[in-house]
Amino acid sequence: MSLDKQETKQLLERLIFDDERPQDWVQDVWGMSPTLGESAAKLLDAFEMLIECCPEEKLENLLQSLYQEQL
Repeated sequence: MSLDKQETKQLLERLIFDDERPQDWVQDVWGMSPTLGESAAKLLDAFEMLIECCPEEKLENLLQSLYQEQL
């Protein structure tokens, strides 16, 4: 069963950020350290840009790879 880009993004977010919203994670990091918070915000921006420009098949393969590593 193939996943669409939005489903894959949601699963990747869940894998990376657990049950926390990515923007909330950035704010939490920012609260601990503004310098690290700025880096976290840039990382989230890069993550979102990669999701947008990466083909669905490659995203799904990445997701499968990451889940297999966790097992």
